[in-house]
Amino acid sequence: MTQAFTQQTTFTEPQGRAQLPTMPSGWPIGSYESYSEAQRAVDHLAGTDFPITDVTIVGVEPILVERIAGRMGWSKVLTSSALSGAMFGVFLGLVLSLLNPGAGLVPIIVGLVGGIGFNLLFGALGYASSKNKRGFISQSQLVARRYDVLAQPRNAEKGRALLADLAARSAFNH
Repeated sequence: MTQAFTQQTTFTEPQGRAQLPTMPSGWPIGSYESYSEAQRAVDHLAGTDFPITDVTIVGVEPILVERIAGRMGWSKVLTSSALSGAMFGVFLGLVLSLLNPGAGLVPIIVGLVGGIGFNLLFGALGYASSKNKRGFISQSQLVARRYDVLAQPRNAEKGRALLADLAARSAFNH
């Protein structure tokens, strides 16, 4: 696991060009089961005189996790649509009433009713068209099996020593 990646990333590319994804460079100096543990290790390095810009956290073996939050039904679709439409409508009404101060509450009421109406219509149409495909609400998250902390070869040994010190202190405190 001491094999270095060969591709380098630089920060000297022109501002207008999009950076293409590149492999990270450096040698592994620590491996952790959670992102928070890897973050803690990098925070420890940042608290020393270690050149922190040479450090990269890499998620190894990414997995897409979809957690089911509940059932999807007409009541949830319509309630959610009405609420988001009401918020957008009130916002639009407030903007219009600021542009025309003499109009009073009319732009706000029209925005509220219009926002609710349009969102109910489009929410119902969207749900009706996909009703048989998906009857639940979910949240997706990309996680990794482990998180490696990499450092450039010129600082890898120092980084390993600092992280070994952190691990020893953590084991001693528990």
